[in-house]
Amino acid sequence: MGTVRAKFTVNTIKRTMGSMPKTVDGKTTYVPTEMWTVSMSPVYGNGDPGHENTKFWQAPPSGSIELGTVNKAAVDQLELGREVYVDFTPA
Repeated sequence: MGTVRAKFTVNTIKRTMGSMPKTVDGKTTYVPTEMWTVSMSPVYGNGDPGHENTKFWQAPPSGSIELGTVNKAAVDQLELGREVYVDFTPA
């Protein structure tokens, strides 16, 4: 199986309070930390049959992607309204 590429639009980036594990002296506790949730949806066709977005709109299924992370560096690479490629590759 090869890679399947889809194109999504970043719709929302929400900042909330989450938690993550912290181990001290062999004991694990959960400490508060910022968490970001990014929601994306497939791009829409623009009516031009030759436009990339129209081709992507006709190819992928409908739906959404929602990702939660405590990795601010990853979130900083995304912007509201930006279109991004999402590649599905066998693991």
